Amino acid sequence: MSSSLLYSPARNAPGSTLPTPAPRKARPRRLAGLLVLPACIVLAVFFLYPLALIIWRSFSEPSLGFANYVELFTNESSLKVLLRTFLTALAVSTITLVMAYPYAYMMTRVNRRTRAVLMAIAMLPFWMSLMARTFAWVVLLGHGGPVAKLFALFGMDDVVLLGTVWGVVVGTVQVLLPYMILTLYGTMQGIDMRLVDAAKSLGATPRSAFRRVYLPLSLPGVAAGYTLVFVISLGFYITPRILGSPQQSLIAQVIGIRVERLLDFGGAGAMSVLLLVLTALLLIVVSRVSGNRKLLEGGS
Repeated sequence: MSSSLLYSPARNAPGSTLPTPAPRKARPRRLAGLLVLPACIVLAVFFLYPLALIIWRSFSEPSLGFANYVELFTNESSLKVLLRTFLTALAVSTITLVMAYPYAYMMTRVNRRTRAVLMAIAMLPFWMSLMARTFAWVVLLGHGGPVAKLFALFGMDDVVLLGTVWGVVVGTVQVLLPYMILTLYGTMQGIDMRLVDAAKSLGATPRSAFRRVYLPLSLPGVAAGYTLVFVISLGFYITPRILGSPQQSLIAQVIGIRVERLLDFGGAGAMSVLLLVLTALLLIVVSRVSGNRKLLEGGS
């Protein structure tokens, strides 16, 4: 056999160059851009443009300046509305978390058939109209309703939750509970229970293993669910509008009144911008805290 077949200067010489691969085609990227374009147009037309218009009106009506924001932070009634909205969202998020955590935990510990039943029960509110469910609470919480009769059994005859902040809290918790359950369940089903079993085998009690192992691993779901429910509660409108009262309005109701009855687009815009800023700040804080926690866990 000729040695030229085993050694080729063109192939094996130190100065020879390897064949370069063909350049990638930009067509897939262009196709991806075209697929995203309709969604971007919809967001720009139905979200960014109205948002920019609201921000502009908050500074330009009735005159250009910061008068609407000054009035918002100096008016005692506006500050009470902001505080009431914040406390209501805090109560809704806390009660929802307390109710959803054991339910989601139970979903991860039962067999497949029971889990399917529990999931169907959690998803049941999504199959019914929000308006119908809210009006059902009007009957339950009103005068002579089952809730009032229940309080009467304990000697509290004058307790009626309809038209109060607590009535709004009860109705909002019922609406937002599935969001918390599904968020927690998504995190809990990914937790390796062998870690809990290992802690028990090392001498930890079931309560200690849950508190030291399982609970920290479920905190990302807790933070995500709590933030989701809190943000939705801040701007919730239908349930507070039906179950609440004008004397104890939340910020979404006040915005609606200013637009529909007073035609105060500047003041309503200022309150909307403030609500948007508070929501954005909350999301930033939660993301930073979650990121720092993951960083610490990774470095431990």
